[in-house]
Amino acid sequence: MRLILGFLAALLTTVGLAPPAGAAESRPVYSYADAIRETAWVETGTDHDRDGRPDRVAADVIRPAARGRVPVILDVSPYYACCGRGNEQQKKTYAPDGTPQQFPLFYDNYFVPRGYAVVLADVGGTNRSSGCFDDVGSGNAVVNWLNGRAKAFDAPGGGRPVTAEWATGSVGAIGKSQDGATAIGMAASGIAGLKTIVPIEGVADNYAQLIANGAPLATPENTGSSFTYNERAAELCKPFEADQKALAGTNGDYNAYWQSVHHVPRPGQASVLIAQGFGDWVVTPDQFARYWDALGRAGVPRKAWLSQAGHTDPFDLQREQWVETLHRWFDRWLLGLHNGVEHEPAVHRETAPDRWTDARRWPPTTSPTTFRPSGDGTLGRPGAGSATVVDDPAVTREEWAAGVSAARFTGAPLTSPVRIAGSPSVTITASSDKPAARLGVALVDYGPAETRNTATYGSGIKNLATRSCWGSGTDTDSACFLDTAADVVRVDHRIVAAGWADLGHHASLRHGEPLVPGRPYSMTFSLTALDHVVPAGHRLGLVLGGTDGLLFDPALPALGDTLTFDLARTSVTVGLTKPEH
Repeated sequence: MRLILGFLAALLTTVGLAPPAGAAESRPVYSYADAIRETAWVETGTDHDRDGRPDRVAADVIRPAARGRVPVILDVSPYYACCGRGNEQQKKTYAPDGTPQQFPLFYDNYFVPRGYAVVLADVGGTNRSSGCFDDVGSGNAVVNWLNGRAKAFDAPGGGRPVTAEWATGSVGAIGKSQDGATAIGMAASGIAGLKTIVPIEGVADNYAQLIANGAPLATPENTGSSFTYNERAAELCKPFEADQKALAGTNGDYNAYWQSVHHVPRPGQASVLIAQGFGDWVVTPDQFARYWDALGRAGVPRKAWLSQAGHTDPFDLQREQWVETLHRWFDRWLLGLHNGVEHEPAVHRETAPDRWTDARRWPPTTSPTTFRPSGDGTLGRPGAGSATVVDDPAVTREEWAAGVSAARFTGAPLTSPVRIAGSPSVTITASSDKPAARLGVALVDYGPAETRNTATYGSGIKNLATRSCWGSGTDTDSACFLDTAADVVRVDHRIVAAGWADLGHHASLRHGEPLVPGRPYSMTFSLTALDHVVPAGHRLGLVLGGTDGLLFDPALPALGDTLTFDLARTSVTVGLTKPEH
């Protein structure tokens, strides 16, 4: 019965009818080899590159050849030419006549036979698109075209009009890293037709990604998207990039520009399947935590995959389970199959390398607990004394945790394990001998453990020599991908959360100020979100430092300051609960 209903759902979709309410899932009934492959250059309505013509986004399409309308899985990316996607850094490839041949990743191989179209769109100014880097505008233009609200052509300039009469108008946006950030931004815009998004390690708050509580992470010259530009955009988009940098500012202040690209307060109504690694130091898990909370407050249907890995796709963690989840999620929100996926446990969480559990909510209910450092190097209640740190931007947080160029405080060995979950916060009271100072804080689990290798931006996975196949392929687009395994290391400590700030923004992120040397200032800010069990016998540690050599651009000015921490007015607050059995 399941096979028959699945076939019926796919068959009825081909003639433009809704699948039956009892259908179980879409089935691979369409030929991948015979799929239609084409490119539409979609007008965005902007002229960011200032060439006097509307910008056009190149949208590469692969769809079933059968008649009828199909929903679309959309990945909007700047990386299809410069950097590639996935562990194998797959890039788009084209036949001599420009017809798309290789569509990176498995979405096309798996979903096109199941009655979906897959559209991979180049962000403005990248690969075959004109214009400049406007990721949300690029994605929204494609959604508008798929819904008959935007023009497209069969050539980058001029050409004949191209319509998407084959599309139902229902779109799901997916992607990792920048692609995931784009999907989040599209949902926040409220674009009609976007039914669901699947952001994987994606950014929801662009200010927090590039500025740590008032402290810019890089010089203006080393920020931006120019490294993804095609040759044409690299020249024409210089004025556009200069304008964007002027709007962003260079002093770390939160302003109208950063508010416009802060998508947490307006999550939209598209359902969300989100993936995040708690070991990700590229897009830190506080991005997930804030967005997840906003989705819950807005009543948006949501589901999360939470791992202990780094900047990694769930496809490389639990491949079979992830593909099945993604399949059922798209069937539910793009095909309208009532498979109950939204009523299942909302959270799929990795508790240790390759050990997973399900839960109804995240974070769990915890008890906020405050710890204070003392001058004798202990961490407990209350705090006392002071500590001095000479800022050295060449030293990293991992070296801080080992006691180099930082003040380190540890609690007593735990008599029983404890789970720390949610978003810790710190209150720092410190003075500087210079008019400016950066702060760095790390929460550390001191004790031996085997963990995924993520400490210095590691992914926590490794590629194997074998391959597994997910869908159908051709000679130019294989459905087989390198298998992966957990990259596990033995450690004697692990940084489980961290945070950074500019002390000059102690009063407000909107207005920084020069420090009066020697005057103490208090500042409270969040650390990266975590979900971590500290085993019995381990010690919980707090590390206080200055400029983090793993985070801040070496091209930034060296501040040369000495920080003095008032430990009686310095604390860290974490959410504690008992570990699951």
